[in-house]
Amino acid sequence: MSEKRVIESNRLKVTIDDAGAELVSIYDKQEQREIMWQADPAFWKRHAPILFPNVGKTYPGNFRYEGKTYPTKQHGFARDMEFTYVTGDENQSVHLLTYDEETLKVYPFEFGLEVTHQVQDNQVLVKWTVKNLGYSPMYCTIGAHPAFNVPAENWEPEKGEGKEQKDYYLTFAKGKKELTYLLLDSESGTAHNETVYSMELEEGRCKVGEDRFEKDALIFDDGQIEKAGIAFPDGTPYVTIVCQGFPNFGIWQAPNAPFICLEPWWGRCDNHGFSGSLEEKPGIIKIDPQKTFEAFYTITIGE
Repeated sequence: MSEKRVIESNRLKVTIDDAGAELVSIYDKQEQREIMWQADPAFWKRHAPILFPNVGKTYPGNFRYEGKTYPTKQHGFARDMEFTYVTGDENQSVHLLTYDEETLKVYPFEFGLEVTHQVQDNQVLVKWTVKNLGYSPMYCTIGAHPAFNVPAENWEPEKGEGKEQKDYYLTFAKGKKELTYLLLDSESGTAHNETVYSMELEEGRCKVGEDRFEKDALIFDDGQIEKAGIAFPDGTPYVTIVCQGFPNFGIWQAPNAPFICLEPWWGRCDNHGFSGSLEEKPGIIKIDPQKTFEAFYTITIGE
């Protein structure tokens, strides 16, 4: 039976579920508001799943490796598995998922996935350590999918206006004037990489607007985004993610949902029509035998 683990700082109370090692709550004690989406199934039943061993969908719903074909689920299987709670204290929790006979049927690698959550002041750090426990190279992608309440709870603008989601801002590194992104194929859920779209920015930000996600997720490649956030309509920071070194990033919202997902990824879905083997996939992580891959990102609440 899974349990929920609570860690705290002076500012934040953070809850992580053993199921999926999923971050399910960031409560801002100062502002008395829940920051994380609370998984209303009417829109989307998750909070912040870990995407492993694949981010997004493969084409056409499977991958090929050493002459064999393996079926895949969108975003992999880790989000639906029970992690072992390893250790923790007031400010930190550590969870572990290890391969078993069932995972080997769909992913032929012996792996260990350790997930660490730490909280300090107004910041949450999430760290992944992926270990190749086998004796041949291992291939994977890994990503985060945190959803944040937008509009924010208990936020009252001084003039009583601008409380709607469309009035919030997406924010990026200062000085950014433009970002380029891809869209998903509506049938396969993989990326149409032959058409590149542009997002114009003013002072490193743009309004969420009313139709930003009408064509599903926005996919940003080439390490364009190492910092992304959501700001209140008056421009003050609400939540910010920093993910230095991550090559890919997604921004998504379920249709008309009161949340926005900011998703740092190490790798992403297949390109539409991709026909190569797993190790040939663009952006794939290769982990040598008995070696590890590590990555982390931070979530900052407020300024």
